[in-house]
Amino acid sequence: MWVVCYFMVNLRLGAGRIRNPDIHKVGIIGLGSHLENHGPALPIDTDAKIASYIALKASLECGAKFLGVIYPAHELDEINHGVHVSLEELKDNIIENLNSAKKYLGIEKVIIVNAHGGNIPIFTQLPIIEDETGLTVILNNKVIDCEGPHGGTGELSMSKIIGILNESEVKNQDNVEKFEEIGLYGFHKARANDPNIEEGAKEIEENGVEVDELYGKQLLNLVINDVILDTEKLLDF
Repeated sequence: MWVVCYFMVNLRLGAGRIRNPDIHKVGIIGLGSHLENHGPALPIDTDAKIASYIALKASLECGAKFLGVIYPAHELDEINHGVHVSLEELKDNIIENLNSAKKYLGIEKVIIVNAHGGNIPIFTQLPIIEDETGLTVILNNKVIDCEGPHGGTGELSMSKIIGILNESEVKNQDNVEKFEEIGLYGFHKARANDPNIEEGAKEIEENGVEVDELYGKQLLNLVINDVILDTEKLLDF
């Protein structure tokens, strides 16, 4: 008969490259979308990969625990360019993931790095998520605020840096008649309801898209630093 024994180990919380031993109480997790069209030059899980990249890079920089990525994603009803779930299902999945991280990793605070605009309504569910997990939770939407239109120059440029861009298809990326998800060009109800979506669609139509490596690096660094700033806020909280 095998007996499993658990010992209380003195973990070296100050070891390695960390800014503050209390950072071990903080987790960073990505939230994007794994199943939606982004035009011919970008994969269907672009948002999830960008969110994961930012979360991982920020955790490497400050020493917080990298918690991986949430699988499902939400989207507005009038935008049908992928496979998404209800807000309720997304909320429940986040709670499940965070409770698992709390149980096994001892985290007390979490930053969710969101790289998919359709997930923004989850902000309304944060009080429930915090109540059900007992964690302090920050939803970081910086990349959404800065990247511009869906499948546009911002996402293309970041994807070039990350290494997920099909450069041979960039020439077709602004064909909004064929790929209506670019800039959400073909989603007329969403454009009518949201001035920001309308502005993004017109930007793609009038100016097209391009890949700018410097811009991609600047965007990623801006967002990574913003996530690190969030960790510092949590350490002071």
